[in-house]
Amino acid sequence: MNALTVDMAIQAIILIGVLITAYLTIRFRDLLAAALMSAAMSLLLSLEFYMLHAPDVAIAEAAVGAGVVTAVVVYGIAKTERWEVEP
Repeated sequence: MNALTVDMAIQAIILIGVLITAYLTIRFRDLLAAALMSAAMSLLLSLEFYMLHAPDVAIAEAAVGAGVVTAVVVYGIAKTERWEVEP
């Protein structure tokens, strides 16, 4: 296997991980778990951006997506109810 094939396989695995974490973010009824899945998805996207040779975008995604947004959402969950109410 050459380096290009290995790189594409790693990117495919990361993108599958992004899809799984996005699905879990939507499906979880526990809002804290959903926020953590969203942070995990953001970190995987950051890794994907880095592999696509966009380190500035990767750093911004990691800082804003996984850091600041997750902190604000967790703070909001702490001020309200943790569990989503059934319709």
